[in-house]
Amino acid sequence: MFFVYAIKSEIRNYIYVGLTDNINRRFGEHQSGKNKTTKPYRPFKIVLTEIFETREEARKREKYLKSGVGKEFLRSLQNL
Repeated sequence: MFFVYAIKSEIRNYIYVGLTDNINRRFGEHQSGKNKTTKPYRPFKIVLTEIFETREEARKREKYLKSGVGKEFLRSLQNL
């Protein structure tokens, strides 16, 4: 199982999209500042989690969500 997730900074206008096989571990890494890219934007809330059977499927969805149209979709969820 693979997870595609989107997290939103609670203090700044920043959305991060990622892919992992362990959502709890990965979210903890973001929250604790272990990820250099997201460290300045902490704390986060999870705004989207999707589950896929294969890494290939998950990667396709991740790429879409990182695109301009995908980011618009994420912002439309609960008016992010």
